[in-house]
Amino acid sequence: MASIPAIIPTPSDILAGPYDPVVEEVPLNPAQADLLAQLRSVDEDDRAFDAELRVELRAELEARLAPVVASLPRTPLFVNKHLLGQVHGCEVRFVHEDAERGFAWTPALARGSVAHKAIELSMNLPGHPAPLVLVDEAVERLRESDRSLGEWLQTCSEADRAELRGEANDQVAKFLECWPPLKRAWRPVPESKVSADLCGDAVRLSGKVDLSIGAARGNVAGKVLIDLKTGMFSPSHVDDLRFYALVETLRLGTPPRRLATHYLDSGRLQPEDVTEDVLFAAVDRTAEGVARLVELHHDGREPVARTGPVCRWCPVLPTCEPGRRHLAEADLA
Repeated sequence: MASIPAIIPTPSDILAGPYDPVVEEVPLNPAQADLLAQLRSVDEDDRAFDAELRVELRAELEARLAPVVASLPRTPLFVNKHLLGQVHGCEVRFVHEDAERGFAWTPALARGSVAHKAIELSMNLPGHPAPLVLVDEAVERLRESDRSLGEWLQTCSEADRAELRGEANDQVAKFLECWPPLKRAWRPVPESKVSADLCGDAVRLSGKVDLSIGAARGNVAGKVLIDLKTGMFSPSHVDDLRFYALVETLRLGTPPRRLATHYLDSGRLQPEDVTEDVLFAAVDRTAEGVARLVELHHDGREPVARTGPVCRWCPVLPTCEPGRRHLAEADLA
């Protein structure tokens, strides 16, 4: 029997697809060429993963989570990268902010959502709309489609709207300056939601990947998951993408091939290849994070203060002896 031709490009071909009539061929600036080279610089051999890997990851994770969540109500415990990042940081701050939770949109909080929507539009609109045109279109669409943010966009002051436009425009412009035009053959997907249910739906892991490129081919990894960040490198950014890789593997069975954080301000790309060790490290961190969440929220354990540079901006600092002592020692060093 003749084999069926593969219609999914191999990992080595994903970022070198054929001419795309929808995307005008334009010369790349050095930053764009360098970024594309880093995304292409994968191993020479196709990297296939065992089909049982998803089963092993789920079994390990559920074995560690089952006794932790056994006493929880049947309402699912929702876990995302933000919660894990908080509980793996200073627990005192986490408990304080959780108790004081009263979310309110601001231009600084809204700019990421607007910028990501504008970047999504840039991939699908013909021509080369200016960044601010994309931002304005993104704002209008979010006003109508996003319930929480949309309400704020409809009622915010002109000053807040102007600040939001300026900050989102900056992010979109930097993205378009550093990224080559994304061709259809690369299978780009912005704002891709992923989730995995565990322990009889008692726990749901969920996330939203800023940008994914490529696709798996059977058990051969071919997808790249990309997180867009402002500011500087943080180890938590690596953990964020590893969490996404774990959820993607639980969902699909074949892991992504590579993870990459792109820092818009500097144009730097921080890549990491996905291995089984990376995925099991994500299992460890996720299981430990869920255990801490349950202990703090349901078992009444006293939170542990973990000091660091962020103590300087912590809302708990006035009453936190470890934080004040840490900053005093740091200032004397």
